[in-house]
Amino acid sequence: MKTAMPSGISRKTGSLLGPNAPRERLKALDVLRGLTVAVMIMVNTSGDSRHTFPILAHSRWNGCTLADVVFPCFLFMVGISSVFSVSGRLGRGVPKRAILAQAARRSVVLFLLGLAINSFDGLSLHTLRVYGVLQRIAFCYLAGTAMLLWWRSRTIAAVLLSTLLGYWALLRFAPVPGLGLPGSTVAFLDPVANLPAWLDRHLVPTAHLYRHTFYDPEGLLSSVSAVASTLMGVLSGKWIRAKRTSSQALPGLLAAGLTCAAAGLIWEPWFPWNKRLWTGSFVLWTGGLSLIALCLLLWLVDVRQFGKRWTYPAIVFGTNALAAYVFSEFLAGLLHVIHLPGGITIQHWLYHPLAASIPNPSIAALTYAILFVAVCFLPAWLLYRRRIFLKI
Repeated sequence: MKTAMPSGISRKTGSLLGPNAPRERLKALDVLRGLTVAVMIMVNTSGDSRHTFPILAHSRWNGCTLADVVFPCFLFMVGISSVFSVSGRLGRGVPKRAILAQAARRSVVLFLLGLAINSFDGLSLHTLRVYGVLQRIAFCYLAGTAMLLWWRSRTIAAVLLSTLLGYWALLRFAPVPGLGLPGSTVAFLDPVANLPAWLDRHLVPTAHLYRHTFYDPEGLLSSVSAVASTLMGVLSGKWIRAKRTSSQALPGLLAAGLTCAAAGLIWEPWFPWNKRLWTGSFVLWTGGLSLIALCLLLWLVDVRQFGKRWTYPAIVFGTNALAAYVFSEFLAGLLHVIHLPGGITIQHWLYHPLAASIPNPSIAALTYAILFVAVCFLPAWLLYRRRIFLKI
């Protein structure tokens, strides 16, 4: 399953590398997508959330850890995949409006799947969380596809830059109604007194927000900023497709990755990295890291064709990435809601032997997360062996 997913079930897929290149799979993208979704699953399924392995724990507020990087990296790849998917369909003569309509249908399906996953916290319309990871992917995918269909690269780049600067200006200079002016009467990026959190509280009742609190990490305004991560992928995909070989695409991609990472690092003291608010410095930093990682994999996998065995698990995950992620979320939800005699959940019952046999609780939590990823690998492997790539 490619991130930009055609409807139905496919037994073969392909991407064009260059306008007249032969049909082939961009393996580095599959590998990076697979590694990303594997880490996403590990981050979401720690055996004990109180003792999550440090690099798999999100930053409490400002900052950036490995766990914070994986979601923007996935959105970055949504943009790249959209370029190849849309270009292929346009090349077959599919009208732009038909492509956009299909993208809208896919986005609706993704949004509904996100609501279904959220329902494991309690199947009640009065407390169902509205926002979520799949909901944000749906929004960014649809917005990125629409811009890709009708706008040139320069226009997309201008929108990307305007989004980053405009979002910074909004959070820095727009007063938060009833709370004050950021950097003056309230702290800049205060967890409660910031505009995205205020908007979430006024658009959606608190009972429908993340853990029924004062904000949502996948809220509306921060989702607009998250589109910028997808647009970085769109521009990268257009650059790759414009080159005839991966080796020709590498210098420009690496230069862009280093530039974006440096810009995010320089901007950070004035506009801190913050995944929950999806700040502009966070977009540039994580987008730059995603580009650098993609360049490394392009060189290793597509140019040097090095290590086919070590890439196999990542390719299995990467070719059915969203299917693997959705399966992991539903499975984790079931393990948490089904209770055994004595009142304990299946998740606690499975984790208890690890916690009892491994003295370090962080290592025990990490071991559970790795084993959970291995379980999620099995259905993805079965699909890959049958050359079935599930697509919405």
